[in-house]
This record gives sequence, C-alpha cells and structure tokens, in this order.
Amino acid sequence: MTEDPRDRFDEWEQPEIRDGELTEYNWVVHKPEGLELAKYVDIGAFTVINAHAGILIESGVQIGPHCDIHSNSTIDGEEGPIVIRDGARIGSHTTILPNVEIGENALVGSHSLVCEDVPPGEFVTGVPATLKE
Repeated sequence: MTEDPRDRFDEWEQPEIRDGELTEYNWVVHKPEGLELAKYVDIGAFTVINAHAGILIESGVQIGPHCDIHSNSTIDGEEGPIVIRDGARIGSHTTILPNVEIGENALVGSHSLVCEDVPPGEFVTGVPATLKE
C-alpha cells in the first residue's frame, strides 16, 4: 500500500448510528451498542454490520460497498466478536463471519467469504478466503 488511507479524509466525523437505520452514508448497523468504531474508517454504501456479539473496527480501515459483517450467524448459531485491525482493507461484496480477526494492513479481495483470521499484512480472497502470494 502506497498511502495511508486516513489521508483521504480532510475532516472525518463519526456518523450518527441508529439501530437498523441507514446512516447518512447508506450503511446500516444492527445493535450499534456492540460496535466500536475508530476514527478515519471508510464504510461503503449498503454494507450491513450486525454487532450483536461485538465488532471492533480500528482506525484507517476501508470497507467496500455491499459488505456483510456478522458477529452472529442465524444459520448455525455461531456467535463471537469480529476485530478489523488498523489499516485493513475489505473489498466490496465481502462477508465476514463471527470470531474473525483481520490483521493490521491486511487486504481482503472483493466477493470473499472470511471464515478464519487474516494475518497482518496478508492478502486473502475467495470463498472461503485463502492466502494469496
């Protein structure tokens, strides 16, 4: 990565987040009391964040549009926190499942399904997401 994603913001402001309602940037959070959102996070339109079991998104994270971040699963009942570390970037249309940590400055390709931790600085992509050289 050649530049710090935080440099894209002249004035970053925390959006108003209400349970189940679109923010001014057209993304939505369910159970916002479970979301810790750092400054200088860029979340794409139509992303859904289900923070029932806790989600931490650190500074400089970029999340593409149409992503789904679920700290609980209604399919298998799995539940657990998600952590997205400083400077990580998530491609559009990606789904992140419970109990996953995405490492600092990691990159997740578009249309991926992230079921396991992503080490810092690594690139993963696919369904399920796997490490790429």
